[in-house]
Amino acid sequence: MSSPDSTEPPLHDLLAALADRVGHCFADLRHLELAVTHRSFCAENTGVESNERLEFLGDSVLGLIVTDELYRRYPDAPEGELAKARAALVNSPTLAELAAAVQIGDALRLGRGEDASGGRAKPSILADAMEAVIGAVYLDGGLDAARTFVLPALEPHMTATEADGPGANDFKTRLQERVAALGLEPPQYEIEAEGPDHDKRFHATVHIGGEQRGHGSGTSKKQAEQAAAEAAIDRVEHELLVTTPAPREP
Repeated sequence: MSSPDSTEPPLHDLLAALADRVGHCFADLRHLELAVTHRSFCAENTGVESNERLEFLGDSVLGLIVTDELYRRYPDAPEGELAKARAALVNSPTLAELAAAVQIGDALRLGRGEDASGGRAKPSILADAMEAVIGAVYLDGGLDAARTFVLPALEPHMTATEADGPGANDFKTRLQERVAALGLEPPQYEIEAEGPDHDKRFHATVHIGGEQRGHGSGTSKKQAEQAAAEAAIDRVEHELLVTTPAPREP
């Protein structure tokens, strides 16, 4: 941390309070000090390092955590949908919102001019500082500590993203959940392929309880299975409504 002077106690207090809001007990609080040090502060204080390198690290750590979570959460989502979901989560507006939630602005070290012009509330500065804080948590506690910080903070955004993201079109998972709720056997998929290697077409048939319930096609096995599952969802629920007897009068 910087050499002792009249400003260090309040800085230490600000960093300790920020660490509490972040939810990580720093073994070395200098990591967090670096994370909140904007280049405008360095321009007025010779020899002080800015948070830009730490921001670079945090960006990569954040990308890895989000990519890993999406990959595990949506096992049947194709690469394109996963990429769109990641882009919807890892962006400056979202990062600025997360930074505001833990009040990073209160602890920022800014130059006098940047501070006077409202730098503590600027979305671009907050977004960059958020990535730097993620980098600081990673340096101090490793990937698990960074994941513990990032994922709960991002969960509301992940839930909102599901409306248009991979969860929205994950028909295999939805079919499996509905079939399980009805007490039926798990879906089984059969795949057939046709055409040359450079232009294959896949056809999937889904069976539930030994009966064919849906059919679908696509340019990949996963796409065909998703189409078959989508067709099966409506059929399973329709047949359930038709075959379920009306309740008897008491």
